[in-house]
Amino acid sequence: MDNLEIYNYPLSTFHYPFFLTLRETFLLRMKTILTTSSAEAAVLIRRGGIVAFPTETVYGLGANVFDERAIAKVFTAKQRPNDNPLIAHVGNLEQIKLLVSEITPNAQRFIEAFFPAPLTLILPKAEEVPLVATANLQTIGVRMPKNDLALDFLRACETPIVAPSANLSGKPSPTIWQAVYEDLNGRIDCILQGATTEIGLESTVVDCTSIVPLVLRAGAITLEQLQTIEPKTRIYKVPKSEHPKSPGLRHRHYSPKAEVMLINPKSKIQNPKSKAFIGLNKPNEKFESVKICASVEEYAHELFNFFRECDRKNIKTIFCETVEETGIGLALMDRLKRASDD
Repeated sequence: MDNLEIYNYPLSTFHYPFFLTLRETFLLRMKTILTTSSAEAAVLIRRGGIVAFPTETVYGLGANVFDERAIAKVFTAKQRPNDNPLIAHVGNLEQIKLLVSEITPNAQRFIEAFFPAPLTLILPKAEEVPLVATANLQTIGVRMPKNDLALDFLRACETPIVAPSANLSGKPSPTIWQAVYEDLNGRIDCILQGATTEIGLESTVVDCTSIVPLVLRAGAITLEQLQTIEPKTRIYKVPKSEHPKSPGLRHRHYSPKAEVMLINPKSKIQNPKSKAFIGLNKPNEKFESVKICASVEEYAHELFNFFRECDRKNIKTIFCETVEETGIGLALMDRLKRASDD
């Protein structure tokens, strides 16, 4: 289906509770709905459903942040461990106040400098935010995506929504709606179809609950950019004994079925049969599948989709060229190391 229609009548034309009850019953017997309408997708959020939608980073899987039953559906659909906190997304800056008990001074400066942006800020949560959304933490990650369709959708939802990546837990994050469909068709209510995501890696996550901002997860907003606003900002390595405040820090993430091997540009690879390569420099060996990227930014943008393409081709090993860990290269190397379990 291309939109929310039943018997060729748009859902938006009906307002009767009896019809909506029939609609909910009908949804239980149908496959995931595909739509290009943010307004139609938002109807399902307001009715307690879960909807995948595009952002500038990757596709997210949204649920009303104040609806514990809807949030539980997200964990079930993704097969996500319940100790992995979710990030809340807002359609305007005023909604942040619904989610947090305090906007710290360094968070306020980051908001003014960057939002909307691929940047998540960890802040003390408001009492109204259920603990199921935060993995029992008293903090919550908040971001305002820089994507027109995402913002239209969030505003139509009329509430902040939690939204982890719209994939089965542990698999490469989806950068196209078809990848969401591949993982979650029949498991979620709706996919809001948008373009390929602009960045291709998840948002930068910064803990703003202390005087010194701590980068918990690298992303497109780089350490160097953050330090122009708050010079004391630094990278934080989460101890294994600590309950992480950000998703993507404890469980193995971003992994294709193939084995991921990290190599430097001068490495020699033996027997590249049923093997693939992605990087900046053309390898001397022949591979079944090769992706040469013109820049680190393109490499980051193409990585997850390349992983998925390799899985479709039953590639057994993917060789990934390492890059310098500066700028977005820090985020790219973080994802590569987690994918390779290095």
